[in-house]
Amino acid sequence: MKRNFEDKVVAITGGASGIGLATGWEFARKGAKIAILDMDEAALLDAGQALSKAGHNVYAVSCDVTKEDDCTRAVASVIEHFGGIDVLFNNAGITQRGSFLNTRVSVFKKVMDVNFFGSLYCTKAAVDSLIERKGLIIVNESVAGLTPLLGRTGYSASKHALQGLFTSLRCELRHTGTHVLIVCPGFIKTNLQTRALGSDGNIATHAQSTIGKQDTPEHAAEVIVKGAENGDHLLVLTAVGKIGYWVSRLFPVFYEKMMTKKFISELEQ
Repeated sequence: MKRNFEDKVVAITGGASGIGLATGWEFARKGAKIAILDMDEAALLDAGQALSKAGHNVYAVSCDVTKEDDCTRAVASVIEHFGGIDVLFNNAGITQRGSFLNTRVSVFKKVMDVNFFGSLYCTKAAVDSLIERKGLIIVNESVAGLTPLLGRTGYSASKHALQGLFTSLRCELRHTGTHVLIVCPGFIKTNLQTRALGSDGNIATHAQSTIGKQDTPEHAAEVIVKGAENGDHLLVLTAVGKIGYWVSRLFPVFYEKMMTKKFISELEQ
């Protein structure tokens, strides 16, 4: 049975830009009420005003997902404002680029705090409401959560952790009618890469290695919302992402060699 999002409440972390904002617009077009959570207050204000001006029911909340208390407060605020949450999209994320040997441990911790613990905190805060409403949890993971990715060990580790957490949670929640959809984008043109951490914890300045053409947040959002409607379990986005996923499954050693060859320049940082 397809999910209908008319009058449903959709809360999106990292909702003021990129895939989060594009998905907010897409859900809003389906008649959903949108709560966008983000730590960038200026972008949050702009996004909220744009959605509101277009006639959509939107609630913007400042939230730093690395802080458990902030996540608890923000989610409680959304529940108080709208009466509950039907969809939680754990979208907020950060990446890093650089060799394991040169990357400081503090960078790994920062990436885990945002990507893994941010999703954990928000899900913990929202899960009772989601169960009550037989809702949906969407997690913006990555192809790097299903395959290795050279030069991004911290990022890949955080995404593999999300894969373990949310596939297991899906099993635990199945009897409640609450579903978990894992989204694994390939390369999407967002500000995620322009904010990537380098080995020293500052913004990376070396060129990003990519494969294939980067997709747009808007197209990614269309696929995500369609997958949410259909009750999909896993969405691997972009043609290259799909190819990489299947090659890594069927020919893992070949995949590692080819991926290493393509991304070897990352190890120079």
